[in-house]
Amino acid sequence: MKHLHSGKVRDLYELPGGELLMVARDTISAYDFVLDTPIPDKGRILTQLSLWWFERLTGLLPNHILSTDLPPGAPAEWAGRAVVARRLDMVPVECVARGYLTGSGLADYAKTGSVCGVPLPDGLVDGSRLPEPIFTPTTKAPVGEHDEPMTFADVQSKVGPELAARLRDLTVAVYGRGAELARERGIIVADTKIELGRAPDGELILADEVLTPDSSRFWPADAWETGHAQPSFDKQFVRDWLTSPESGWDRASGEAPPPLPDEIVERTRAKYVEAYERITGRTFT
Repeated sequence: MKHLHSGKVRDLYELPGGELLMVARDTISAYDFVLDTPIPDKGRILTQLSLWWFERLTGLLPNHILSTDLPPGAPAEWAGRAVVARRLDMVPVECVARGYLTGSGLADYAKTGSVCGVPLPDGLVDGSRLPEPIFTPTTKAPVGEHDEPMTFADVQSKVGPELAARLRDLTVAVYGRGAELARERGIIVADTKIELGRAPDGELILADEVLTPDSSRFWPADAWETGHAQPSFDKQFVRDWLTSPESGWDRASGEAPPPLPDEIVERTRAKYVEAYERITGRTFT
């Protein structure tokens, strides 16, 4: 195996046949930093949840998975967190769909009345459900830098009108299918980010991970209430602790965040496990 790249949470290797081996680590990122403290089992949870979603999205578009078997020579501890995948020409756009208003979308709306150039009705607040899901792409920033919002016209300029329309339609379709299935299980998918790549024949392929707590905002449906931040099934415990006085970290300092306390690690892991079990109906062991 030839090591090609290490991202925020995954390592990428090339296999002798040219296929790619993606290995999900237990690292967690927040505020554009990769934290020193891992979340035990996170890589396995997100890999298994992505595989569950890939199976249920095959009617919309193909995915990059070739095998979940470890190739010869791979460490045994990679089991459950590694997949063999097709090599793709990745689209240079972060494809994001939103069905609810929160986070950076809320901040954009407060300033402009729109999100990524998409105008929205007056009077929306944190947690508001949008009239319909919208495509809100961003740039793909290197590790340690921040993705910047893009308008649809920006995407057209970058990849061309035809591909831009396909990216928008597929992103909204994946979000819609995911939101529908998750809602049946008591979870609201507020927004999600997907990665798309092109095969040699130009076909768009769903890649990386999909509809996980790392790439999406998951909210418990029975606790949804507009006007404030929602409880969530993701790394919100980590974000909240980092910005609390207890951490002693100044987000504006440019310095790396401190190690996470055991309690925050345990609560974050429990939320990832709960999201996996509620969505799939399976027990994580």
